[in-house]
Amino acid sequence: MSEQAEGSLVFDPARGELGYVMGNEGPYVQLRPVAGGREWDADPALVRPATPDERLEAVRIRTRAMNFFSNNGIFS
Repeated sequence: MSEQAEGSLVFDPARGELGYVMGNEGPYVQLRPVAGGREWDADPALVRPATPDERLEAVRIRTRAMNFFSNNGIFS
């Protein structure tokens, strides 16, 4: 994979998870889960840009997370 810009949505096949590129740390690219949470290190040779269907799934995941936080008083 060529280097992805910070903020890009990518798929990490090692984890089977979508994540946003947060930066690079040593030989790894740091990814953050779509719904937020702790970053993880991924092998830049394995991650790839998200497909259009994966981008749509990312919107769904993020919307569900925002609804959950909103309904449970996190944003109140």
